[in-house]
Amino acid sequence: MRKNIVAGNWKMNNDLAQTEALITDLKRQTQTSNAEVMIAPAFTNLWQAFQTLKDDTIEVISQNMHFAENGAYTGEVSASMLKSIGITTVILGHSERRAYYNETDASLAKKVDAALANDMRIIFCFGEELADRKAGKQEAVVENQIKNALFHLDASAFKHIVLAYEPVWAIGTGETASPEQAQDMHAFIRKTLENKYGHTIADDMTILYGGSVKPGNAKEIFGKPDVDGGLIGGAALKAEDFYAIVDAF
Repeated sequence: MRKNIVAGNWKMNNDLAQTEALITDLKRQTQTSNAEVMIAPAFTNLWQAFQTLKDDTIEVISQNMHFAENGAYTGEVSASMLKSIGITTVILGHSERRAYYNETDASLAKKVDAALANDMRIIFCFGEELADRKAGKQEAVVENQIKNALFHLDASAFKHIVLAYEPVWAIGTGETASPEQAQDMHAFIRKTLENKYGHTIADDMTILYGGSVKPGNAKEIFGKPDVDGGLIGGAALKAEDFYAIVDAF
């Protein structure tokens, strides 16, 4: 059975004091929700965030991890390191990681394998850029990203995976993705899964939308039948805005 999830990706924002202040604001906003709520602070603040929220309903998750267990990978963090401080969910394949750090489908497949080997849950991101959308190649691009990184897995692995569709062309470009466009792509993603793994896995898969969700559009986007929540960027940095999005459920 698919779950509703709202995950806040804080990206490279908030030092320790700012992290603690935002978490305090989030705890003030905490209420009963029909969605799982997650936040992804910077690596330096994960431990403090986890300690502060370990008895709360908000889950602290990681923005990234390396595929190796250890070794000469300066500046990287492994799955076992994250688990050692209580972090059991990781975002992989975010569009910024793909664009700025040259992450490929092949390297992401290795990260997926490492996360699963460490019993971690994955929020796996993918999506087309503006040139792909204008050329009408969006479905082919998304299908390839999913297949190349995930379709080597056994069906049983998908109970540990959440998908997150990011239309890169609708983030900071002046272009706007409509709720209908989000629904169309989410339905295509679900059909792609069904063609490979069958109806049950496709129907149970949680698919998040990561295209500039805000308090003003969250309810309409989340109301679409194949949209199960959001991966939230800028709006996750204000407790009031973030919980207005959570309240859309």
